[in-house]
Amino acid sequence: MISASPHIQVINDLEGKPAFVVIPYGQYLAQQGRNHLIPYQVVNLIIDGFTPIRAWREHLNLTQEDVATRLGISQSAFAQQEAVNKPRRATREKIAKAFGINATQLEL
Repeated sequence: MISASPHIQVINDLEGKPAFVVIPYGQYLAQQGRNHLIPYQVVNLIIDGFTPIRAWREHLNLTQEDVATRLGISQSAFAQQEAVNKPRRATREKIAKAFGINATQLEL
């Protein structure tokens, strides 16, 4: 059952089943702040042996050079950070910002 809020609109498909929900933009932004999900592809890469940082980088279709440039470091320095399974919190936060994700999404 969808919330009874008068500001939420449910759009049905051709068969009359709910297909989309329209919510106020402010509510959407608030929910984005709580969204710390990890995409299926990232999880699969981690299961295959990638570090969380590398899995996210691959998922986002970024090269090591791309990320290094965003971080203002060399590609080889980033490669070292990417190889660490559990980097320091400050490192996770910087890399997460470069990826456009929440740092908690790198804590696996």
